[in-house]
Amino acid sequence: TGNIARLCAATGTILHLIEPLGFRLTDREVKRAGLDYWDAVEIRRFPNLGKFQDELPAARKLFFSTGGAKSYTEAEYQPGDCLVFGSESRGLPLELLEAHPEDVYNIPMKLENVRSLNLANAASIVLYEALRQCND
Repeated sequence: TGNIARLCAATGTILHLIEPLGFRLTDREVKRAGLDYWDAVEIRRFPNLGKFQDELPAARKLFFSTGGAKSYTEAEYQPGDCLVFGSESRGLPLELLEAHPEDVYNIPMKLENVRSLNLANAASIVLYEALRQCND
């Protein structure tokens, strides 16, 4: 999450964090992790996925999973989109993916070699493609 926060600081992107988190975000923990750019990140926290969806009803949500049928390059990104990634160990809930099959994308990779990409790397790949499309 520290690397993703740095990515958001570098691009001016809002970081939405959906609980439960696998870490604490106290001032002490942030300082201990050396996240000196933390103040440059706009962070919005949500107690659960339902609250995230309820509080951002107009935002289009694109979901990223190794099981997505379409490549992230096939998405037509728009300003205001929410790029939704799951935890590195579990990914996104299956029921969420099944409820939005047309909005689930993947990053092509050789899954026989690895289970998935590092979450920060995946977020970087997708965010920069979205920014490229939105800034053209």
